[in-house]
Amino acid sequence: MQKIKEGSLDGKECRIGIVVSNFNEFVTSRLLNSALETLHKEGVEEDNIEVVRVPGAFEIPLLAKQLARSRQYDAVICLGAVIRGETPHFDYISTEMSRGIAQASWDTGIPIVFGVLTANTAEQALERSGGPEKNRGADAARTAIEMATLMKVLQDGERNLTGFRQS
Repeated sequence: MQKIKEGSLDGKECRIGIVVSNFNEFVTSRLLNSALETLHKEGVEEDNIEVVRVPGAFEIPLLAKQLARSRQYDAVICLGAVIRGETPHFDYISTEMSRGIAQASWDTGIPIVFGVLTANTAEQALERSGGPEKNRGADAARTAIEMATLMKVLQDGERNLTGFRQS
């Protein structure tokens, strides 16, 4: 018989950190509001959510790693919006920010969720931060809960295999 382990959307026991960029606030505020609404809807308590604001998308990975390294959070959500302009700046910021977020998760072993929009136009960014069914902030919140609960399932399984009991 095949063993399948997966997370759930039961956020009652989850502690979530959110790093959100102030740059392109007309988009990031929508992502943040939707993420918070989704976390609450899935049972994450207000006291178990912390929001940290950074100036721009480039600064997101450093603070995400700091939150993850603190071990105070079961998952960290990264929210931002990088919109293409007339220079290659978009490519540099998007590449390094993406790499930094992935590296932070790998280095800490804490799920760090990529909820940063990379869009060619402001209209595309607004569309992807619209209602709950199309909002990347809501998607990131659900992913954070699912990954946090999955990590707990895997950790509990390791404890049980080594003779420790879950408290």
